[in-house]
Amino acid sequence: MRLVTVGSVAFDAIESPFGKTDKIVGGAGTFITLASSFFVKEQGIISVVGDDFPASTLENMKANGIDIQGIQIKAGEKTFFWSGRYHNDMNSRDTLITELNVLEHFNPIVPQAFQGTDYLMLGNLSPQVQRLVIERMEKRPKLIAMDTMNFWMDIALEELKKTMALVDVLIINDEETRQLSGVYSLVKAAKVIRAMGPQIVIIKKGEHGALLFHEENMFFAPALPLEDVFDPTGAGDTFAGGFMGYIAATDDFSFENMKRAIIAGSALASFCVEKFGTQRLLELTKEELNARVKQFVTLGNFEMKEVQ
Repeated sequence: MRLVTVGSVAFDAIESPFGKTDKIVGGAGTFITLASSFFVKEQGIISVVGDDFPASTLENMKANGIDIQGIQIKAGEKTFFWSGRYHNDMNSRDTLITELNVLEHFNPIVPQAFQGTDYLMLGNLSPQVQRLVIERMEKRPKLIAMDTMNFWMDIALEELKKTMALVDVLIINDEETRQLSGVYSLVKAAKVIRAMGPQIVIIKKGEHGALLFHEENMFFAPALPLEDVFDPTGAGDTFAGGFMGYIAATDDFSFENMKRAIIAGSALASFCVEKFGTQRLLELTKEELNARVKQFVTLGNFEMKEVQ
């Protein structure tokens, strides 16, 4: 197995200035694996759903090359559900409903077929669950990446630090970076976080791009200005999935290749926000993705003329 992801497979209900949805498929694990499927051909997911989750969606994941044997289906129980409303700026949102349901007592099981995976992506879940997956791997993957959020910093900071000490890559947004480090400057904050364990820090800045830090190296990827943003839900997970999918497919986590992976993730995230939920990712073609990557490359590609 080339890549294994642990993360939620869930239902979302979204309200934004552009409309609203009923229950639609979402979850960190869903977005990550769909995004990474554009690059990596051997991948699996570890998650849990209730028996209310549509079998057709699981079949669709399989059709996209995602091995779903790590998804537990709990009879008589309900799937995780989140509902939120985005403000006009599309950067801030209010959580309206959170129903943990099957996630409340999630005990991740690593199928034997997933043992020996080269790459492991820990989607946003409790740090205890993330750590359990690492501990249940018979052989440590070449590279372990994790996503997290301020919620876990608020209620489980010490558990979060224990898990961070076991991973290679931490992917968080700028607000979370400042909270975790206690430092406002993102350059200084990245150094503080790297001292906690993960030697590679990726800071998501939403519509302002992403930063990559490793040792003394730093890289900034701009975000592509878009005409329409319908739903930012899942964009960060899509970014992470694109990043790890590209790394796993190329089997190269040198700094130069991580820069390429950041662009790959950014390009996929720019599609994700164009429609509600996973809809745009499911429609996306490789040709569209390649064209969008080229747009990203041209954003910062120019020749400077020397002034005499």
